[in-house]
Amino acid sequence: MSNDPAYSDLREAVSKLCSKYPGEYWRKLDREMAYPTEFVEELTAAGWLSVLIPEEYGGAGLPLSAAAAVLEEMQSAGCNGGACHAQMYTMGTVLRHGSESQKQKYLPAIASGDLRLQAFGVTEPSSGTDTGALKTTAKLDGDHFVVNGQKIWTSRAEHSDLMILLARTTPLQEGMKKTAGLSVILVDMREALGNGLTIRPIRTMMNHATTEVFFDNLRVPAENLIGEEGKGFRYILTGMNAERILIAAECVGDAKWFIERATDYAKDRHVFGRAIGQNQGIQFPIAKAYANMRASELMVNEALRLYEAGGNPGAEANMAKMLAADASFEAANMCIQTHGGFGFAEEFDIERKFRETRLYQTAPISTNLILSYLSEHVLGLPRSY
Repeated sequence: MSNDPAYSDLREAVSKLCSKYPGEYWRKLDREMAYPTEFVEELTAAGWLSVLIPEEYGGAGLPLSAAAAVLEEMQSAGCNGGACHAQMYTMGTVLRHGSESQKQKYLPAIASGDLRLQAFGVTEPSSGTDTGALKTTAKLDGDHFVVNGQKIWTSRAEHSDLMILLARTTPLQEGMKKTAGLSVILVDMREALGNGLTIRPIRTMMNHATTEVFFDNLRVPAENLIGEEGKGFRYILTGMNAERILIAAECVGDAKWFIERATDYAKDRHVFGRAIGQNQGIQFPIAKAYANMRASELMVNEALRLYEAGGNPGAEANMAKMLAADASFEAANMCIQTHGGFGFAEEFDIERKFRETRLYQTAPISTNLILSYLSEHVLGLPRSY
């Protein structure tokens, strides 16, 4: 149901791969809260998760709009890119800020699928989105950092070999900016597990493989520091626009799936001797959801255009993520209402996708924080927090 002619061959290939993973595949995983290993392995083997890695490191070297097309297509096919989307953009921290030896060591292995970098250790239970208030520390001891602390909502930690970790390497002192003194460290979780790293799964309303992670005197080689010590917050920020744009593309894909399902059902379902889609009470919400999906899709495209032109699409990336998340959840509500009782039945996949797409009004950034950003940085209103 794509309205974007760009990357038509790419979209067709992703759609063909996704057709091998129908609703029953995802329903079974959902019941067991299991990870879609086969799906992720096939995506990796086909090169779809390494489209943003430059060719010199074994990837396709394509722009962000290609990654957006891949993820949108996945979602519009009824699959769940949340299982692996971080593999696309988390490596950007290494690519943009890592040393040449770090890039050579990790990026080709990530591109080939020999290494998985899907875990992103930033959020903490006490700080939430207030990243500057995080308490996880990494203290230099000889040629190692000793890490202590806790992270939460670290998705895919159990299915990842590497983690990008944000920790405080310089204690916060009076007069210091809260976001100063934070550093990015690459943690090899294969070595760390059981040696100071503990992972605890968190069961959630959707199958998102999320966890909380505990560090107890975990020793990480100092050479795993990415970029300069103390500049980690800025490094993390540079990847956030890309992440928000890609999540927005996923939401557009979700909205397209819901709209297509509702439209087909409204044509085929007959009550009182006529198709329910003939009733304006059914067709108008579908049409409204379509209009909102298209509007958010245009904002995603504008954010992509600015990003690829080298601009700072902070406002556009935030608006795209907010509008697309709103559009996908509106479409999800509409789709359930169109199907009536069947919308709640597991076999229709609507309730599963409904739960999955609801996440994106809250993560990776809350809608309220996006509105705060627009208020302060676009409209010039006083900072609210």
